[in-house]
Amino acid sequence: MREIGHWIDGKMVAGTSGRTADVFNPATGEVQAKVALASKAELDAAIASAAKAQVAWGATNPQRRARVMMALVGLLNRDMDKMAEMLSSEHGKTFPDAKGDIQRGLEVIEYCIG
Repeated sequence: MREIGHWIDGKMVAGTSGRTADVFNPATGEVQAKVALASKAELDAAIASAAKAQVAWGATNPQRRARVMMALVGLLNRDMDKMAEMLSSEHGKTFPDAKGDIQRGLEVIEYCIG
């Protein structure tokens, strides 16, 4: 069974609390993954990592930020079908609806880029 950990400091890390929650496919009701429930230490590490990243991002010039966001647009376009499949299976959306949600998110990013 797929296990979902935590994204901390730029990498996926397994949970250490020993606690998990089921991730259900709403269309079938079956458990499709387990998600790790964070310990206090994992939560603190994630918050510290995010705060550190925000300082670095805030110091990045707007032109570089736009390039990073353009690269994100490229990745989202490249992996749109894969992401739509995940969104569909985890939220019970039809594939076209899930793909539309991702497309709308892309439009927001493109608007922010300018």
